[in-house]
Amino acid sequence: QVQLVESGGGLVQPGGSLRLSCAASGGPFYTMAWYRQAPEKQRELVALITNSGTTDYPDSVKGRFTISRDNAKNTVYLQINSLKPEDTAVYYCKATLGIFDYWGQGTQVTVSS
Repeated sequence: QVQLVESGGGLVQPGGSLRLSCAASGGPFYTMAWYRQAPEKQRELVALITNSGTTDYPDSVKGRFTISRDNAKNTVYLQINSLKPEDTAVYYCKATLGIFDYWGQGTQVTVSS
């Protein structure tokens, strides 16, 4: 059974950093990704990594977001630096297994002074 559990969210001041974790079970997974959804906005992709380590980011977060994975631990991480108030959102982990996508429950990131 596939299960994704995110952690690491919280309240952080602008300019700060956070590292989110997503512990996955039921894999192995080819592609893992992080998405975020701000209030009244659509969920958007912020980082993606394949099992070979290839990464991809939208231009909006390049240089501040870094995705990584530990295949031995079935865990994917998202390092977020230079946080901005507009980064405030619920961050979700997604894993792809075959033709199916699985989602975690999300972790809240709030950037505020």
